[in-house]
Amino acid sequence: MTGVNDMKSILVIYTGGTIGMVRDKVSGALVPLDFSQVSRHVPELAHAGIRVEAVSFDAPIDSSDVSPRHWRSLATTVAECMDRFDGFVVLHGTDTMAYSASALSFMLEGLRKPVIFTGSQLPIGIPRTDGRENLLSALMLAAHVTDDEPTIQEVAVYFGNHLFRGNRTHKESAMSLNALISPNHPALVEVGVEFQINHPALWRSPSSSSFPAPGLQVHAGMRQEVAWVSLFPGMPMDWLKRALEWEDLRGLVLATFGSGNAPTSQVLRDILKEASDRGVTMINVTQCGHGGVHPELYATSHMLVGCGVIPGRDMTTEAALTKLMHVLATTDDPETIRERMTANLRGELTPHHVAHTQGHGPAGAAGLDGV
Repeated sequence: MTGVNDMKSILVIYTGGTIGMVRDKVSGALVPLDFSQVSRHVPELAHAGIRVEAVSFDAPIDSSDVSPRHWRSLATTVAECMDRFDGFVVLHGTDTMAYSASALSFMLEGLRKPVIFTGSQLPIGIPRTDGRENLLSALMLAAHVTDDEPTIQEVAVYFGNHLFRGNRTHKESAMSLNALISPNHPALVEVGVEFQINHPALWRSPSSSSFPAPGLQVHAGMRQEVAWVSLFPGMPMDWLKRALEWEDLRGLVLATFGSGNAPTSQVLRDILKEASDRGVTMINVTQCGHGGVHPELYATSHMLVGCGVIPGRDMTTEAALTKLMHVLATTDDPETIRERMTANLRGELTPHHVAHTQGHGPAGAAGLDGV
């Protein structure tokens, strides 16, 4: 049987964001509401046939202020409430939603219930808001079942009538109501008159169908000694060298041109090789909005591999950064770091892009030690 069970219980975790904002009458600026006020603007909640409870951050925040401590709070809240609820909806600002959804996907290993992020471009208290539909659809998808199991068993993002895998999302527009996209993975669900579920695109943890595998493991650690550098024509190599000489640096995401290309500069090679020799883990992602890194295509891309830079394949920048923070917190061993960064841990990589598949396709995930 497929559909929404009237008895499903969903926990809404309210962090802040535009969806819970109203305009201050004095300053004209947007200020946050608490969730009880948000729910008053969505009377349809009472008729959704879902039991909804809510918890909030002590002080709702703008998503620009989100940090790993907030991700840890979200992950531990989900874990602590896992047995009491059938699914979770996280209300979050759109600016860093892709980072938070990516981070939580790596922090929650063995997830077999939905954790769905949503928000809005327009405050929920105004007539044209997209917040009401986003919230209601996210709740209904969190309660959706297929063959008596949750249809969604991963961290996802609902926005603009689509449900996407969380670690595949990217905020593309500051103005469109379809602000978040999934450039390299199809939508999990397209929402129209009915839910059009793309079952082959859904993620399943190992042994999910028979449930004998270990339960949820929370990896709360996230190393923050990482950096992101986007190359540009004429970049001063001295600046890059000084950035990579930060003595605490443990990881770098390098955004390169096209399919992973960089200038054919001996100075650049020397800088990257020196950082690699010091134990800095470096990941190559493309600056392009769609596609991925293919080091086999051009010598300028293959050169980076020779400097110790790991191809990020078709990961988004958000996924590469949060995955790097996660993996660096689990081990100091360079080979293990490389193996985990190239493995498809939570569906963040398209299988044909995976350098070392180790049998992890769309229906499998690499196991990590618990924290």
